[in-house]
Amino acid sequence: MSPSPKLVFSGAATIDMIFSVDSLPTGPGKIMPKAMVLAAHGMATSAAIAARRLGGDVSLIARIGNDLMGDQFLREVMGEGVDCAFVRRFDGVATPLSAVVVDAAGERLVLPYYDKGLGADPSWIPEALVQGADAVQVDVRWPEGAERVLSLACEAGKIAVLDADVGPVDVIDRLAKLATHTVFSAPAALKVAERDSVVEALAVLTARYAGFIAITDGADGCYWQENGARCHLRPPRVDAIDTLAAGDVFHGAFTLAIAEGQSIREAIAFANVAAALKCKTFGGRLGSPHRDAVIAALAD
Repeated sequence: MSPSPKLVFSGAATIDMIFSVDSLPTGPGKIMPKAMVLAAHGMATSAAIAARRLGGDVSLIARIGNDLMGDQFLREVMGEGVDCAFVRRFDGVATPLSAVVVDAAGERLVLPYYDKGLGADPSWIPEALVQGADAVQVDVRWPEGAERVLSLACEAGKIAVLDADVGPVDVIDRLAKLATHTVFSAPAALKVAERDSVVEALAVLTARYAGFIAITDGADGCYWQENGARCHLRPPRVDAIDTLAAGDVFHGAFTLAIAEGQSIREAIAFANVAAALKCKTFGGRLGSPHRDAVIAALAD
């Protein structure tokens, strides 16, 4: 495997307006934020930037509008060194936009908007780009695109990772059957497995799908099975300021580490640290760490 694996990420692309407040709203009224950041986000986008900062050679496949927000999205993501040649723009369509409220404990409330005019057709996704990668990662926000990318990657014998966050159960199920590695968020895992605990859900999902299965559960860390045994790794403790995009950073770091040839345990430890370090900075994926910071934290 090359020192800088070629990675392709496909899925959500948004501009997020992130507001810092003391506490999340509990009803109607007006809240005056302490701070605000406007930045390119989206599950696949944030994961792609995380992987790039950590040393990957990264391309992004996504859909945005041909508007001012789309211009800003491309400036930011390309400025991070991510190849955006296959970020497709649509006339007369709004670039996806999210309003995010982050409280003093780092927890968040997210209101995402995706214009239906973006369409679902994935036929324009280039076969050569996907099959020339060492690994791909998709999210569930564009199921048709995710299915094409996973299918093309599997046909070529490549690593195919699914970021299984909350979404329609039938969509997650269909995509998980294609992926070589699926990393569920805890809420998605409980919903898909129809269980009340992460440990129970892990057993169900590992038995159901042929690929590798892991479940991330915030500060409690990551659960997976290896050689028939249940495994668990917690991230390092940090003073969390903002958890937005922590899961995305985990996924990007995990995909990069697996593509580099790291073991499952090594990849999860690497991703745990990257996600934890991200939480120390307000602004979602803006806090995504560079590789030297992750390596230093792993050595502590």
